[in-house]
Order: sequence, then C-alpha cells, then structure tokens
Amino acid sequence: MDSKSGVAKNINSKKELDDAVEKGIPVILHFWATWCDASKHMDLVFTHLSTDFPNALFFRVEAEEQPEISEAYSVSAVPYFVFFKDGKQVDTLEGADPSSLANKVAKLAGPINPDEPAAPASLGLAAGHSILEAVQDLAKSNGLSPIGHGNDLDQELKQLINSHPIMLFMKGNPEEPKCGFSSEVIEILNKEKVKFGSFDILTNPKVREGLKKFSNWPTYPQLYLKGELLGGCDIINEMHKNGQLKEVFREHGIGTTDSSEDKAETKKGDVSDSTGLSSSLTSHLSDIISSSPVMLFMKGIPEEPKCGFSRKVVEILQQEKVPFKSFDILTDDEVRQGLKVYSNWSSYPQLYIDSELIGGSDIVLEMQKSGELVKVLAEKGIIAEESLNERLKKLISSSPVMLFMKGNPGEPKCGFSSKVVNALKEEGVTFGHFDILSDREVRDGLKTFSNWPTYPQLYYKGELVGGCDIILELKNNGELKSTLSE
Repeated sequence: MDSKSGVAKNINSKKELDDAVEKGIPVILHFWATWCDASKHMDLVFTHLSTDFPNALFFRVEAEEQPEISEAYSVSAVPYFVFFKDGKQVDTLEGADPSSLANKVAKLAGPINPDEPAAPASLGLAAGHSILEAVQDLAKSNGLSPIGHGNDLDQELKQLINSHPIMLFMKGNPEEPKCGFSSEVIEILNKEKVKFGSFDILTNPKVREGLKKFSNWPTYPQLYLKGELLGGCDIINEMHKNGQLKEVFREHGIGTTDSSEDKAETKKGDVSDSTGLSSSLTSHLSDIISSSPVMLFMKGIPEEPKCGFSRKVVEILQQEKVPFKSFDILTDDEVRQGLKVYSNWSSYPQLYIDSELIGGSDIVLEMQKSGELVKVLAEKGIIAEESLNERLKKLISSSPVMLFMKGNPGEPKCGFSSKVVNALKEEGVTFGHFDILSDREVRDGLKTFSNWPTYPQLYYKGELVGGCDIILELKNNGELKSTLSE
C-alpha cells in the first residue's frame, strides 16, 4: 500500500502500520467494525479530516479482522482512535465524539494550510466547512441540535429530554437495544402501548456522562415523562407490574396507540412467531442460554478466543472471578445465525446473565468500569457483594498507570487534572483513567483509602505516586517516565 497522505486508507498488517509510524509524520488510526453504526458515522468525519489535513496519514483498521493490531493497542470497543507522532503513540480517543477527534487531529497535524494558523470554530473543530456539515449531520441523527449554536450542555440535555412527552435514554435503539435493561424497558413501553422518543447514549459520550450528573442518576436506561425523570429499569418494571405506570401516563394525558403494529407486539414465549425461527431452534437456544447463570456466546473458547472482542469479555469475567459457561458460535452456524435473530443482537460476543442479554464487549467493558457489572452479578447472587475497598483495589489495578481525575483526558474538569494529563501525554505514557465526578462513593472512598485528600491521584502498579505537584516535579526533573516504567 502506498502510504500517501491526504486520503483515508485501509491497513492490512501490523508491519504496514509500523513502517508508516516509523517515518515520524503524524498518523491517525481508526479502529472500526462493520456492525457498529457509530463507527460508520465517525468514518465520515475521519474521511473529511484526511483531506483537510494532507500532512498526516489516516488509516482504518477493521478491529475484528486484524486482531494482532487490535490487541497491540488494547482495543476492546469501537470506534477507537490512536494518534502517533515522531514515531511514537501520543494520544487515544474512545467513542463517537466528532469534536474531540477533529481537535486532536488539528493539534497533531497542525494548520490545514502551512501559512495559516488553525482557528477552531465554536464547534471546536480546526477544519473546513465540509467537516462542520458532517458533524452537524451526525448531531442531527442523534437528536441533538448542531453544536456551535451557543447552547451549553445543560440546555442541550433539556432539549433532548423535552423532545418527546415520553423520552428514553438507552443503550442502542428500540429496534436493536444494546443491553438487556434497555430491552426490558422497551418491552414494557410497547406493552403499555405508548409512543416514545429515544436517544442512544452510546453514540455520544458527552450526553452519556453529562446526563448522569444532570439527572443525578448514575446508570442507563433513564425514562423521562414530560421532562421529569421516572427512573431506570427496576423502577419502571415495578411501576408496570403494579399498574402505577399506566396510571401516571393517564394522569399526564398520555394516550395509548391501537395500531396493528402494537397489536402484533412480541410476547415473551412467542419468540418463534415474531422472529420466524422454528420452535425447535427457539427451544434449543433458550436451553443453551439458561444452561448457566452466566453464559457467553463467543468466537472460540475461553482458553483460545478467536477474536479480540471475545478475548476481552473473557478477561473481564476472569478478572471479576465470575464462574461462567461459554458456547463457540464458530462450531454451529445454525446457533450463530439463529441467536442474532433470537436476541435481536447482530454481533458476537453476547453475554447473558440469568438468561437475560447484557450485551457485547463494549457494554460489558463499560459496566465493569462503572462497577455496574459486579453490582448486577451480586444482586443476582452469582458473586458475593463487593466491598468498597475491593472495588477501589480493582480500579487502581485496572491499568499499570492509573489516573483518578476530574473529567476525562479529552475534557478535564479542573486545571490540576489537565496539567497531569498533559504531563503524561508529553512523556508518551499510556494510562487508564477514572472520572471521580461520576461516582461519589469512589470519590470519597479513595481519599480515605489512599490517605490523600485531593485530586488528581496517580497510581503506578497499584501504588500511589502522588498528585499534581509531585507529578509536575517528577516531569521537570526528568524522572516521570522512568518512575512509571520501573
């Protein structure tokens, strides 16, 4: 492949990538998957950027088809971007965040024209009109007003929440939910025969994190009625069972629909009628799913996974010491194709807990990071309830270099966190991170656990290195990189 700049190209081997990186010019790598809509949306932005920044190389990697490259950069969810300069990795970006991608590319690759300084618009992009149009289209598809109109995040969230009388923030969409809890709320709303709007929080990290703080509700799905939060899956399920949900809808003037589509609503137990699968296959799939409290459908076996995404879920379950059974979908094409229809989930791996679909690798990884996975497993009696100290130890050890900060590396929420992030990036240090603003229990508990009263806090191999002052002192003395690689 001719590594000519100015256009996005597919890369087919790690050697090909290594050769390009060694040249020292800026390289941006986009990990994507054919089944991920967010990847496809972000690739539009990626392609536009490749023409507007001709001094950099833009490469795509189909994550599941290139496991060697995916594993080299610890890719467990898509879209995922890796940035290189002067022959080394300098930054990463996870998720569908067009503004952050364009800003990072502009910072890495410099001005579009050598004689002109980059001048980011209110969108936060140092790119041309074509980029702005692409991102606005993406924003519209997510139900957002185009960024750059002066609305702050709270205002955008209010607009979203009030965009429909009944508004559901979920993982995935009603036709293809990306977690069992979202799927359950969709099923309940369909049974209640009400019209509702929805927003896929997996497509927009800013909305996903911002709404948790805005609503003071840490998990998804979240259901709103005329601008007011009703609750998550457990509350909606309970309200549905005792008739409260129907009553609340009626009190707020929400009518029901009686279309033929609603009457053809899928019922649990009528799966073969609604999916077209034979009764025998439906029964077979149900038996496999229920054969273990935790059941993983994967490519390969736990000892020898056949794709990086399956390997990641296996590692997570093993890290959490979860007993589970698995089924290798590569050995049975009928199960492989049938389960996609049965679960309304188009890719693998698929993880089930108590016969209920949890999701794929990206969902499981997010649940592990937030502590939701352990919580669900404990509630189901599959593992013992985890103490706060145990959770903190796991978080601290989740990456060799682990930063507890306010915000995230792409959007720090305080100057001290921003300084530490910049110091680590300038030294080329790869690090994990946790936003302590997203979890009060962790924020308060870690102060006691570490006997360190402020944030940020940086850990190396499970041991506290220190806060902002110490990190900057180590950097200024030329000791930071060596301290974090001993």
